[in-house]
Amino acid sequence: MLLTSIILLFVLLILGTPVGFTMAVVGSIGLWQLLGFNAMLGVLTTAPLSAANSYEMITVPMFLLMAELVILSGLADNLFSAAATWLGRVRGGLAIATTLAGAGFGAIAGSSTASAATLASTTIPAMTKQGYESKFSCGVVAISGTLAMLIPPSIALVLYGLIADVNIGQLLIAGVIPGLLVTFTIILTIWIIVLFIPGTAPEGRGYTWQEKISVLKAAGPLLFLFAAVTGVIYTGVATPTEASALGALGAFILAMIKRNFTAKQLRHAVIRAAQTSCMVLLIILGAQIFGYFIALTHFTQDMITWVHGLGLSRWLIIAMVLIGLLILGCFMDQIAILFLTVPVLVPLIKAYDFDPLWFGVIMIVTAELGMVTPPVGMNAFVIARYTNRPLTEIFSGVTPHIFAHVLVIILLVAFPEIILWLPRTMNN
Repeated sequence: MLLTSIILLFVLLILGTPVGFTMAVVGSIGLWQLLGFNAMLGVLTTAPLSAANSYEMITVPMFLLMAELVILSGLADNLFSAAATWLGRVRGGLAIATTLAGAGFGAIAGSSTASAATLASTTIPAMTKQGYESKFSCGVVAISGTLAMLIPPSIALVLYGLIADVNIGQLLIAGVIPGLLVTFTIILTIWIIVLFIPGTAPEGRGYTWQEKISVLKAAGPLLFLFAAVTGVIYTGVATPTEASALGALGAFILAMIKRNFTAKQLRHAVIRAAQTSCMVLLIILGAQIFGYFIALTHFTQDMITWVHGLGLSRWLIIAMVLIGLLILGCFMDQIAILFLTVPVLVPLIKAYDFDPLWFGVIMIVTAELGMVTPPVGMNAFVIARYTNRPLTEIFSGVTPHIFAHVLVIILLVAFPEIILWLPRTMNN
């Protein structure tokens, strides 16, 4: 029965059925087979309230609203301008500026595809104008967009915390150092490519100190907003839920100060944030129904017992899990992967004495690769749509960054303190 349900689940996902609806349908059919029609109706009656009745859930719509308001204010574009101006004559400076803008925008947006779309519309035309190789620039934008999945506030980390019942505040802070490490790795990869293949990127022009200070002032409010949201979580002044509300309020004030949006645009920003929030909530509802079914089949407990019986090293187990996630990332959306695998994998890694906080960050870094790996890398499709470039060219441009990302994952697995040190210093 379980095997049939999993096959049906993957068939529906391959056919393009929405993730939340797919899990709800498959879970309902499974419950009907196991418990009967009336029991299934009982679960369907209580599941919506159970899924939505979470204080931490408020974090998702607030962070999404903050991102929409920042995009509306136009401040996100200032990040790229500031980085490009300060890097000046550095060969490949615009590519490095794109990475820094991706990190900065990721600290506000929390959505990889939104970050990739914004970067594509802003940075690729600028790099093309200066004579950057198209394959190179598209690869940089695609990989830089993934930083939004890791650097707080990260919607992916929030969802992992909700599913795995891990402290969301600690999760968000745990993403800071790995986020900076991944950012540095992308920059180092750009530098190596430009060093060995100079034709991929030209030198830029220099800027005066007056111009540099001027653009820094323009990007300053956005950097302050990121520091404020992360800072109040780290110091314990506010919970992640309260910090998300403060972030949305701060973004609204910044947009008001800019005075470049109308009431209609504000309404559209709120509607977009609400629509995305409803999508996430539907996925949580579907995952909860599917989770009831999985729990009744005792699949998780049986799998843990079976894996223990293999007598494999705990490090070999975690390597197999990460390879499996990389393979899934080539074919499935990252949110679907989270909701399908976390309820099963977290009990397994706990059984092998791995920290679920550490595993959450490792899982998100691994999921980043899925955003750029063929055949379903979502960021690659976003870049292709905005640039009208072939997918093969974008995947080719991002390949060096994929290998660099794998090295980062190995480093984070080998040295867990890179992830765990900062959360342990928090004021809870």
